[in-house]
Amino acid sequence: MAKKKQEEPPKGSPAWMSTFSDLMNLLLCFFVLLFSMSTVDAEQFELVAASLSNSFSILPAGGSAIGDGTLVANGISQLNNLAEYVQNMGVSMDEAEDKELEEEIEEIKLEQSEAMAEQIEEYVEEQNMQEYIEIDFNSQYVLLTLNGSVLFDSGSSDLREDAVPLIDSIGNMLLEYTDNIIEIEGHTDNVPIHNAKYESNNVLSSYRALSVAEYFINNKNIDPTKLKYSGRGEYIPVADNATSDGRALNRRVEIKIYNELSSN
Repeated sequence: MAKKKQEEPPKGSPAWMSTFSDLMNLLLCFFVLLFSMSTVDAEQFELVAASLSNSFSILPAGGSAIGDGTLVANGISQLNNLAEYVQNMGVSMDEAEDKELEEEIEEIKLEQSEAMAEQIEEYVEEQNMQEYIEIDFNSQYVLLTLNGSVLFDSGSSDLREDAVPLIDSIGNMLLEYTDNIIEIEGHTDNVPIHNAKYESNNVLSSYRALSVAEYFINNKNIDPTKLKYSGRGEYIPVADNATSDGRALNRRVEIKIYNELSSN
């Protein structure tokens, strides 16, 4: 009687090995994830995720060299997502710290300006100049606003003779702030001007700012390197140019005394 032929075992690895391989890879990802979370380093997260992705050849569709690799692919995807989340969280924390620091600096600058404004107000009251000077401040500077009609005749950039004592007293005050940046701006209304000396309001306002600046430089020895001046013409009104009172307010000279932090 002939012997029954024995069945040959199936070729290749047993089916259970693919499932076991996926399980081992998933466990590896899990422990790498735990390790990465313990270090809380977003940059290392990125390196680990890239290394695992290259090692297991994770395909965009979730496949790999080890079967379909769905579980492994999901694990890597979650690892990448967590790395991105931690990285973004770090950026947000940095931005929050920067914002908090900026707010603290702004508060200090505002306190400096307020202290300067109080000192200047006391000086202005002592010199009985309240009706000629308006004082305001912000986190950058103290603003002195002088009516242009007090300083100059209409269409002129030469200081009025009766305005010299006022400018002189202001110059004495500025000597207390020789280390601060001082900016002088000339402003006009919107009524056009055109003559042999001033072809526009821009030119007129520039000459007026220069006249005040030169007085401080020549008569009070204010450091020219700390002094800025410019003409802003009609473009920054503080009142309605449709009325004579509004135009009078727009014809002005502004002196900005920057606080210590803003000057540096």
